[in-house]
Amino acid sequence: MPGGSSGAAPGTANTQARPATRVASAPQSYAASPADQTCLADLGAAGARFQPLPDAYAAPGCNKLGTVQLSALAGDRSTFGVSNIGPVRCDTAKAFNEWARFGVDRAARQLLGSPIARIETMGSYACRNVAGSGRRSAHARAEAIDVSGFVLEDGRRIVLRRDWNGGDAATREFLRVVHNSACKRFGTVLGPEYNAAHEDHFHLEGTGARFCR
Repeated sequence: MPGGSSGAAPGTANTQARPATRVASAPQSYAASPADQTCLADLGAAGARFQPLPDAYAAPGCNKLGTVQLSALAGDRSTFGVSNIGPVRCDTAKAFNEWARFGVDRAARQLLGSPIARIETMGSYACRNVAGSGRRSAHARAEAIDVSGFVLEDGRRIVLRRDWNGGDAATREFLRVVHNSACKRFGTVLGPEYNAAHEDHFHLEGTGARFCR
């Protein structure tokens, strides 16, 4: 059943207060907010498979609050996998599931003639700074996902590092369509056109103010 491996109806198991979690000098965990409850219910109703996770604080500026562990995403006709992903904030997971269905799976069927079987990622949560700065990355709050490739049901594997510029015309068009689609759903989207550090992945971050490159 969509909504997590616990078997509960989407959102129903997620409305209880999460247990308090403490680390040195970190604030206490809190009960699920109404916004979190709504997000979890919406994510389950949309067909994603996931498990809600307890709140946790790792270090100053690093936390996992209101996160889920995704195990499958919903397309129009079936669910498909997502690899190497860790904890993700619910609102980011919701945007990711919507992008996977309306942006990725539909584009794959229309442009490449095959549905998606799996989205490959380079991870989500990581307690680290933005490269070359003293500012915490959105990954440190589980608000970003790095997508490196896509596997189609017909066995083809599309990899950003190789195919953004080196793929055939249909594959290059597919990657640009899904990049543009991500820009409509996430706050910050960075890809191969941004800089060399992003030549092998899309950085999909949050749902706030828009910045797309």
